[in-house]
Amino acid sequence: MHTKKTRTGTSRTDRARLAASTVPSTSRAAVRHEYGPPAGIEVAPRPVPTPGPGQVLLQVHAGGLDRGAWHLMAGEPYAVRLAGYGVRRPKQPRLGLDVAGTVVALGEGVEEFAVGDEVFGIADGSWAEHAVADVTRLALRPANVSPVQAAVSAVSGITALQALTDVAGVEAGQRVLVVGASGGVGSLAVQRAVALGAQVDGVASGAKGPLVRDLGASRVYDYATDNPYDGSQRYDVIIDTGGLNPVRTLRQALTTRGTLVIVGGEGGGRITGGVGRQMRAAMRSPFVRHRLAMFVSAEAKGHVAKLAAFLEDGSVVPAVGATYPLGRVREAIEDLLAGRARGKSAILVATGEDGGSS
Repeated sequence: MHTKKTRTGTSRTDRARLAASTVPSTSRAAVRHEYGPPAGIEVAPRPVPTPGPGQVLLQVHAGGLDRGAWHLMAGEPYAVRLAGYGVRRPKQPRLGLDVAGTVVALGEGVEEFAVGDEVFGIADGSWAEHAVADVTRLALRPANVSPVQAAVSAVSGITALQALTDVAGVEAGQRVLVVGASGGVGSLAVQRAVALGAQVDGVASGAKGPLVRDLGASRVYDYATDNPYDGSQRYDVIIDTGGLNPVRTLRQALTTRGTLVIVGGEGGGRITGGVGRQMRAAMRSPFVRHRLAMFVSAEAKGHVAKLAAFLEDGSVVPAVGATYPLGRVREAIEDLLAGRARGKSAILVATGEDGGSS
């Protein structure tokens, strides 16, 4: 029986053993043990997790930050807790989802990746020097995409792709409005809708308008001074990542048979938050001429790989915002909540470094 060799001439088994011997027993990670504000986060040494069957251990280069990660940290709305993340306190104390890193150890039965592979995707606890991820939530990082770009793309990217194609079915020639166009999901949705041949407009703050235009939007509305929902413009599809506009307001900007896709959501009460608006819209959809779609992103196998292909061909370029070292993750979240984030923020992970944000 022959042992499979890699292109460097070292067997897969030998590389795995060598990597395992160099993995430390502890490394820094951003954790919180109770739900609450950013002040409850600490960056401290934690035991390096062990990959289980179908998992790999990553040495993390960077992780992404968006409002989804914040909701998991805060435990709000309470529907988040009921979804399996822990009712009284978080089941997973480690923070972060988006990840880019190097595979340093393999769990049982893993054949998709080898030690040394550069990958990106979704991990549990990516704001750390080491994190474990299921192989179904990872893909090889394209050579033309930097670790930081890859680190901010997975969660937002697969959400944008599913909203546009799987749910809305955007086609060439349609008019698409993206609400929250400067954010993580919105910035990728603008680019992908343009690539699909749609005419795309965006809604963002005035300061972030130039970014959205650079992404390919034909027109950018300033949500503070413009009213894109007054009926003077009609759209075949509205992708709403902002979460604060009433559904009846958004419907005024739809064509007769237009589609509204609500992605996530902010505002609302502490129980259901923005999800309540989604549920009410979905229940109303059968009784109105518009299609009102409730949408929750799925992390099924193949979604990250599909995103990787678009990153590689350049049809989607992640809009990286501010970057923060691991030691200043609380500041990164505070900037996000204050509305200072443009594009998607990244948490840079480098052993021993604790510099400022840029």
